[in-house]
Order: sequence, then structure tokens, then C-alpha cells
Amino acid sequence: MHRFAQKFAAEFVGTFAIVFIAAGSICAEQYLVASGQAKFGVVGIALAYGLAYGAMVSALGHSASGYFNPAIAVGLWVTRRITTLQAIGCWIAELLGSMSAAYLLVALIPNAGWRTRALGSITPDLSTEVTRGQAMTMEAVLTFFLVFVIFATAIDARRRLQKLSGFGSGLVLAAGVLVAAPFTGGAMNPARTFGPAIATHHWENHGVYWIGPLLGGTLAAVMYDRLFLRDQRPGNSIHSPQVDETEAREPLGRHP
Repeated sequence: MHRFAQKFAAEFVGTFAIVFIAAGSICAEQYLVASGQAKFGVVGIALAYGLAYGAMVSALGHSASGYFNPAIAVGLWVTRRITTLQAIGCWIAELLGSMSAAYLLVALIPNAGWRTRALGSITPDLSTEVTRGQAMTMEAVLTFFLVFVIFATAIDARRRLQKLSGFGSGLVLAAGVLVAAPFTGGAMNPARTFGPAIATHHWENHGVYWIGPLLGGTLAAVMYDRLFLRDQRPGNSIHSPQVDETEAREPLGRHP
């Protein structure tokens, strides 16, 4: 019970920090624009998101189960790296963390005309002739890369790259925002958009940020599991700290 509470708290705190900083950076950008000050642009927003995510994975990845993202949690669940109860707990904690961060931003940020637009700005820009299907595909592809990197660095125990998982995943997120910012905003995480949508009642094309990331994350998890983890049983990962170093280095057969 203690470990479940620990994981729930880690998912909540990590997601809260990510959404607060990622959405807050957009609000800060809009405030600078509205007040006529120099803005930091999409590069600054991308760095804020990537750095926040990387820092939380580095700080709490050993305690979390779903890495602050329902798409990652689903990928871990379908490959039997976490249990159904853990996956449900991850989703609940992540969505609650996202909602709390969004409502706190609403309470803290000056009540300007741009606030609602800023918090809800991570929305597919269909005015650029990007269809919903294209937006979903873009989010799926970018989430595929994110989950693939998480599996390669944090889940594949033999590679000994757990310490680099925060750095690698943060880079992928930042790069994804640079690519997708003009079209979908580059969420790559249903929780990233859920809280702001609740707080601003901004649900336009919200399904893009569930269908795309969940599909991309599941595909990446299954592909990495089938191609690169065939000789590791599902429990042999950062989520199972009881596995000793000798066992983690040796090839292991799958559970039947």
C-alpha cells in the first residue's frame, strides 16, 4: 500500500510540475506579447516543456510507474510492465495533477483577455489546412519517439541508461514541440492538454490529444518490447527494483 501511495504521489507531483511549467511558459509568452515586451518564442516554450519533463523523470522516475503521461502508462501496461491497478492509478494521478496545475495557473495569472487563449492554445490549428487525421498522426508519431526513448533508456535494464532517461526524453519532447508547435502544439501527452481544457472549458478537437498519443505510445511500446526485449521478462526494468544486478545483466526468458 505504501509503494502504491508513493507511485501515486510521484505521478501527481511530476505531472503537476510539467503542466504548470509547460502551460505557464505559453502564458508568459502571451503576456510578453500583450505588454509589448521581447518574447522568447517557440524555442523557449519547447525548452520549458522538455526541461520540466526531463527534470521530473530524473527526480521521480524511480518512484513513478507511468512517467507522467497516460500514453506511456498504456504502453507499459500492454507490455505487462505495470499492472492494471497501477495503470489506472497512474491515469488518475496524472489527470488530477494536470487539473490542479491548470487551476492554479488560472488563479495566479492576471485576469487578462489572453489568459484563456494561452492555456487553451495547445489546440490543433485546422486553419493551417491540417486535418484532424493529420493532427492525430503527428501527435502519434511524436509520442512514438517519446515512448521509444523511454523504453530504450528506462525500461531496458541491460543498457544501464536509466540515468539518461530524463535527458533523452526531455530532448525528444523539446524537439517535438519545435516540429509540431504551428500545427498541434506538440503535446505528446493527454494529461498535458486535459487540465487546461478543464480549466478553460476549451475542448475543441480535444480527441486529437488522446487518440494520437495513445496509438503512438502503444505502437512504440509493443515494437520495442517485441524487437529488443525478447530476452527480458517484463518485471526486469526500473519498475522492479528488486531485480539484482547479476540477474539484470543476464539474458532472461519471457514469462510463458
